[in-house]
Amino acid sequence: MNNSMINSSVSMHSLQQKLDLVANNIANVNTTGYKRREASFQDVLTSVKQQPQTFEKNGRLTPLGYGQGWGSKMVAAQLNLQQGSLQVTDNLLDMAIEGNGLFEISANGEDENGNPARTTRWTRNGAFELSQSTDPADPRTFLTTKDGHYVMGADDQPIRIPAGHRVQIQADGVIMAYNEANQTAAPVQAGQLKMVRVVRPQLLEQIGDNLYGLAGDITPQQRDEILQTVNAGNNEVDPITVRQGFLEQSNVNLSEEMTELLTVQRAYQLNSRAISSADQMMNLANNLRV
Repeated sequence: MNNSMINSSVSMHSLQQKLDLVANNIANVNTTGYKRREASFQDVLTSVKQQPQTFEKNGRLTPLGYGQGWGSKMVAAQLNLQQGSLQVTDNLLDMAIEGNGLFEISANGEDENGNPARTTRWTRNGAFELSQSTDPADPRTFLTTKDGHYVMGADDQPIRIPAGHRVQIQADGVIMAYNEANQTAAPVQAGQLKMVRVVRPQLLEQIGDNLYGLAGDITPQQRDEILQTVNAGNNEVDPITVRQGFLEQSNVNLSEEMTELLTVQRAYQLNSRAISSADQMMNLANNLRV
């Protein structure tokens, strides 16, 4: 196999991954809180092809030899946390994050043995709702996602809202509950949303359902270096705030993604033609008769 076929075949594999990434971004253009992913590439290998000594001429400043590439590969799919536009919903349970942060939730799942278990996950989708407690003796309701995952509070416990109360969320995530039956009653603090600041977004994993997670072998110390818990002491610089009655839209720009899609398709087509041309040239060489 000649160099052009190797180069093109390797690059086509990377372009296919890029194409899948762009298609996923386009598919989530209307997904609440979705963050687009961007691909980064690097050379697989670059070697130096030596030139004959006859190329050495007086006055030539560049050394003999030229770089020869062997294709490229996609090394990472970087998460772009650029702020999306906020849409007014006037729903008191809809919340949007302003800043480089995520809501922390406790997702339903299973452990390695198939038993029910809860896993910590994070999301930008603030379309929350109230779910009734399964305990008849407990009249309070839980603040959950649309999929039934618990929204976690700053005390690392699911947030509960007293029955018959409406909520008001402050900019720092503090949730105040007002008694709808007794308008003169003083509000009670139902909890505070737990939010994290994304320090190293390249280590976040998209696990589906608009949720993010971390690799299973991440230690608590390493986790703090990736996601920093937001509190009053560290929220003065690059603050993260909550907007009640808003939902953050996807940060995908459809026109940019379509342009990227066309560029990738043309690059894929070019490499495909390079393989076809190399195959035709090899076929001609094989059919030569002395």
